[in-house]
Amino acid sequence: MTDVAEGASADAAATPLALAQPEDRHSREEWEAAAAAVLRKARKLTDENPDAGVWDKLTHTTLDGIAIPPLGVAGGPESPVRPRRSGPWDIRALVSNSNAKLANEEALVDLDGGVTSLWVTVDDTTDLPTVLDGVLLDLAPVVLDAPTAPIEAARALLAYAEERGVTLHPDSNLGADPLGAMLRDLPLAVDEAVAELRELAAQAKEEGVRAIVVDATAAHDLGASDVQELAWSISAGVAYLRWLTDHGLELAEAANLIEFRYAATDEQFPTIAKLRAARQLWASVLHHSGASGAADDPSTGSGGEVQQRQHAVTSRPMLSKYDPYVNMLRGTVAAFAAGVGGADAVTVLPFDSALGRPEAFGRRIARNVSHLLIDESHVAEVADPAGGAYAVEQLTADLAAAAWAAFQQLEVEWEAGRDLTPFRERIAATVAERERQIARRKRPLTGVTEFPNLAEDLPVREPDPLSDRAVRYAASFEALRDQPATKPVFLATLGTIAQHTARATFASNLFAAGGIAVEVAGPTSGVDELLARYDGQPVVCLAGTDPAYAEWGAAAIEGLRAAGAQHVIIAGKPDAVDVEVDDAAAMGVDALAFLTATREKLS
Repeated sequence: MTDVAEGASADAAATPLALAQPEDRHSREEWEAAAAAVLRKARKLTDENPDAGVWDKLTHTTLDGIAIPPLGVAGGPESPVRPRRSGPWDIRALVSNSNAKLANEEALVDLDGGVTSLWVTVDDTTDLPTVLDGVLLDLAPVVLDAPTAPIEAARALLAYAEERGVTLHPDSNLGADPLGAMLRDLPLAVDEAVAELRELAAQAKEEGVRAIVVDATAAHDLGASDVQELAWSISAGVAYLRWLTDHGLELAEAANLIEFRYAATDEQFPTIAKLRAARQLWASVLHHSGASGAADDPSTGSGGEVQQRQHAVTSRPMLSKYDPYVNMLRGTVAAFAAGVGGADAVTVLPFDSALGRPEAFGRRIARNVSHLLIDESHVAEVADPAGGAYAVEQLTADLAAAAWAAFQQLEVEWEAGRDLTPFRERIAATVAERERQIARRKRPLTGVTEFPNLAEDLPVREPDPLSDRAVRYAASFEALRDQPATKPVFLATLGTIAQHTARATFASNLFAAGGIAVEVAGPTSGVDELLARYDGQPVVCLAGTDPAYAEWGAAAIEGLRAAGAQHVIIAGKPDAVDVEVDDAAAMGVDALAFLTATREKLS
């Protein structure tokens, strides 16, 4: 890979901070010993394992195969590209209501509530003047999202601004992205849309606004990994640069017409590193292409280099339909990561977006997340707060390297005939691996695969077409919850509450994740008491301690089968009892397959 740091001048050295006192400083070996002691208590390491084994045990591997160690170490790379933003980020609200009057009301309420720009979805039926009525277009940037009608939407916005006699804010964007529409498989004549870019670019340049949004969420919403999302964005950005410069624009002019949109997830450090890596990758493209900008250009950074403008939007796939209030936490972490990562604009999707069209409460909470982070937590006071953190710098460099290789692969495939099939197949492989990890609960989803609440009363929302843009990570489990099992599982608890509660809780949560209720036997002292509480359910699940299983688990199973149980499950290892069981549920089980099989037995 081309080294994206090559040729970049280092920032001026900062004044060194005071080091810890000698008695407060510890060696790497001391940290390993302390961490190993904890892992041995948790039985993750044995006494025979060396202390240095903590690195393997605590290192997390991303879907791209990138290792994230538990601790950053000195001596790694340092990012050569700092964020272009200085101070608070642009708080951008998504306006997507198909009813123009309602969309206008939402936009005005958001602006009154402190939103600083609008991201407006448009189709060939949108009454844009009604949507933007009362919006101060010279103060609030408007970014269009019209994947199937970009030229018509752009003309409508420009005509409306001219009619009102106002100049659009320079951060406004006409929002063309034919490649993103192509990846989303939307009905769009791509060649025709590409040909229209020349007209859009000329109009945007004349009006002093941007013309193109490279929407990398088109890849993210399909299930792409961070590396795949980055690679797509750089590949699409390079394609647009080529098309614009082929039609007479200077490279710096073309670059200044482009904005990038990335997804921010609740995986905090990968999101921070992804945004930082995106700037490095784009800087490398522009550097090797010979781009430069005027020092007084607002889109340039130190040294006059044209920099990437980033819009981060909290991930739609990460949202859950069930226990939707957890989405507030996901959105907050994602927005924090976007701000720390240096995004110029941040959109927090309302917590109820997964249920349908968000209502006023969800929109208010969404915009207030940024206010809290900026005004109360002061996250925006420091430029690139993650800069210099060993772990983040290393992850940034690793993401950039992997994404550059993936970008080069996309370039070869594009030149071979604009065939996106191989890229979609690689995304499908990522989706399959993510599904496998979610099914085995290695990648937990709170409220869905962990701590589900079968008795919750979900808010009702109107359908929202934007929800169809993405497949949620929780979709497979949500499909089970959408059709609850008609019969419960009898939870045959052995012993006192203190004795059976651990495995009973584990089993109850596991069944609830698949829309299966349980009827709990409660404290029992023997087979007769257990059978007295059994009410003929076809599926039963034993839950107790290993000693209880050894003492009277086999007798309990035989008694339950004689009383009518057709499918016997044990919470724990299948060999914990001396008789054969039909299934077992322990840590690491493929929960999706297990729950599907259990529901079949219940039916």
